[in-house]
Amino acid sequence: MGSRRGIRAISASTIQIEFIYRGVRCRERIKLEPTPRNMRYAANFRGAILDAIERGTFEYREFFPNSRRLRQFAPAGQLKTVGAALDEYLETGEKSLNRSTWLDYRNSVQNKLKPAFGGTPLADLTRADIKAWTATQSVSAKRLSNVLLPLRAVLADATADGVITVNPLYGWSPKVKGIGQAKTSIDPFTPDEIHAIVEACAHDGIRNLLQFAFWTGLRTSELIAVRWEDIDGDVLHVCRAKVRGEIKPPKTTSGIRKLKLLKPAQEALKAQKPLTYFQQSWIFLTPDGKPWRDDAHIRKVAWIPTLKKAGVRYRYPYQTRHTFASLMCSAGENIQWLATQMGHKDASMVNRVYGKWIPDVDPHAGTKGEALWSAS
Repeated sequence: MGSRRGIRAISASTIQIEFIYRGVRCRERIKLEPTPRNMRYAANFRGAILDAIERGTFEYREFFPNSRRLRQFAPAGQLKTVGAALDEYLETGEKSLNRSTWLDYRNSVQNKLKPAFGGTPLADLTRADIKAWTATQSVSAKRLSNVLLPLRAVLADATADGVITVNPLYGWSPKVKGIGQAKTSIDPFTPDEIHAIVEACAHDGIRNLLQFAFWTGLRTSELIAVRWEDIDGDVLHVCRAKVRGEIKPPKTTSGIRKLKLLKPAQEALKAQKPLTYFQQSWIFLTPDGKPWRDDAHIRKVAWIPTLKKAGVRYRYPYQTRHTFASLMCSAGENIQWLATQMGHKDASMVNRVYGKWIPDVDPHAGTKGEALWSAS
């Protein structure tokens, strides 16, 4: 086994490279058989190290990613843990992010991300680590993507600041098959189930709330934010939403809309009027006269107890919106009108999501065109 300056063969399969970095004599091993050719390669490799040290561009991790000396020579930023970086992000974001967004991020950080990755140094976090964790999560891919948003922001900043050289989340999104579908799939209630739910309500205000939800297709955040001043005859002006108790615009620009109130919705308003109209405030209040906070509040106080009493299979409250859309499609209502009612930009969303409820084409379609041919 031969030797050269700064390199030597120390076994039949290992070559040791020696150099001085920051006044410290460093010895690192590379897994190569010490053949003459490999010894020349090791000498060139050492030369590249010395050149990088001289130019001030040497990064220990780039040359020896598994070295025990990484923590000794790592920049301060690389020693920061994922948990510490997430905490800093939340602290900064509390002033700049929308309040409801910040609360969602805090929930993801405290309940999901820090327990999984909190103690891992930023520089050591890999895509494989994240993939392995996502595979254990029993939620939808959409929910998982939302949970990862704070981590994605932290890693993007760390990459831009040079703390890490590769962002493990760049260009990758979780794809979870067969998980969490109960929360996100469209599973509308039947007319019989709607009647059973409405009849099972323990309080008139809850009955009116749920009937109005089933027959307007409002998002839950829009439903709890409607005020009496928004009603103009048989038209509802949808102009706000309530998310975690915070008033904000609807989810999309097209969400600001005029919604035609169908007869069952009008009946719910008529029944609700003696309960809240003279307060000139929110149309729908809790049984104890307080504003609804969010969908979780509705689930706990109104939704879960009512479905249990009605003996109806449980689905999330948002299914009232899907139920309205599927009922309108099944009845053959105009798709563009339905898109406007629901606050979609155009009918493409309705066709894509609720297409299976749209009736088949009229069997007599085309006969008018044929008549034009016959008459010519």
